[in-house]
Amino acid sequence: MIKSVLIFNNHGKPRITKFYQQIDIGTQQALLQEIYSLVSKRPDTACNFLEGSQMLGGKDTRVIYRHYATLYFVFVVDESESELGILDLIQVFVESLDRCFENVCELDLIFHFEEVHHILSEVISGGMVLETNISEIVSAYSEANKLKKRSGAIATISGSGAGAVARDLGANLANTVTSTLQNTLQTTVSATFPTFRRNTGFNT
Repeated sequence: MIKSVLIFNNHGKPRITKFYQQIDIGTQQALLQEIYSLVSKRPDTACNFLEGSQMLGGKDTRVIYRHYATLYFVFVVDESESELGILDLIQVFVESLDRCFENVCELDLIFHFEEVHHILSEVISGGMVLETNISEIVSAYSEANKLKKRSGAIATISGSGAGAVARDLGANLANTVTSTLQNTLQTTVSATFPTFRRNTGFNT
C-alpha cells in the first residue's frame, strides 16, 4: 500500500502532500521534515529507495523517491510494494504532469494545485495504484478539464442572462413610474389651472 505522496523542493518546502492514512497535521509536518532530511543528504548516484520513517512503520516502511531538477517526488509505501514498480510509478506520474502542463515546473505545482491533485487521483486512489497508462491518465484529465470549462461557460451565460432580465425589468419599471408621474401631474395641472384663471381674472 502507498501511505503517502510527498513533493517538496530542494529547500524542503512542500508543494504537494497526500496522505492515505489518518495522520494529524503536526505529525505530517514532522514526517515531511524527517523524510527531507533522509533524501536531501543522499547523492544523486545513490540508490533511490531506503528504509523509511520511524513515524510510519519503521523498517516495514520504504521511502522511494526521484529527484528532478528542483523537486523531490517521494512515495512512502509499505513492504508489500515493489521498489522498482514504485520508481516506475513515479515516472508515470511525472510524465503525466509533463504532458498536462507542457514541461511541468515547480510553479505549475504551486498555481495548479487542484489540477495536480486531480492527476494524482487518476494514478492512485485510497493508497492503491489505479492507472499506469499515461495516455489514459492525460485523457481523463483533459475530459475533466473540458467539463469544468463548459460548466464555467454555462454559469457565465446564465449570469449574463439574469443580468439582462434584471435590466429589462428595471427599464420597464422606470417607464411605468415615469408614465404614472406624468399622468398624475397632468391631471393635477388640469384640475388646478381653471381655478387659477378664475382667481386672477384672466380669461381665454
